[in-house]
Parts: sequence; C-alpha cells; structure tokens
Amino acid sequence: MNNMLTARDKDRIIEMAWEDRTPFEAIKVQFDYTEAEVIRLMRRELKPKSFRLWRKRVNSGVSQKHLKKRSADIKRFKCSRQRSISHNKISKR
Repeated sequence: MNNMLTARDKDRIIEMAWEDRTPFEAIKVQFDYTEAEVIRLMRRELKPKSFRLWRKRVNSGVSQKHLKKRSADIKRFKCSRQRSISHNKISKR
C-alpha cells in the first residue's frame, strides 16, 4: 500500500469511497489503491460506527461500488450535473 498519501489525497479517496456511484475501479485508476486498501483506509480513518454504516451500504446492493454490479447504462464516474473536476460543483438550476 502506498504510505506516501498526502492529507488531500487521503480525503479524496475517502470522499470517493463514500459516494455510491464512484466505483472502486475509479479509485484504483486515480490513486492505485485496491478495494482492500480502500477498506483498510476507511476502517482506519472513520469512526467505527461510520465505517460499519459505509460497509453495510456498500454490500447492500444499493451502492454501485463494483463495476460488475452496475447498470450498463452508467458509463462514467461523475454526475452529469457536475462541472469539470477542477471546479467540482453542481450547477444551480
């Protein structure tokens, strides 16, 4: 596991892991962290109750954290309403 993560990278991995639509494969592409490494990071950084809630949600089938379980209609990692990653804001309607 890469121990040289900056605080910003660690926060981003946690944020991506918490989002239901961001698959583990996207985290692997961006940060070279496997699913197991993300789980270890989440266990270490979150409060125990928060970690249990996250794991329950990821394993419940509601989450689309695994590309194999996702609908074939979903072809990207970010929300259609999200601007480019540099701005990272949802547009107002």
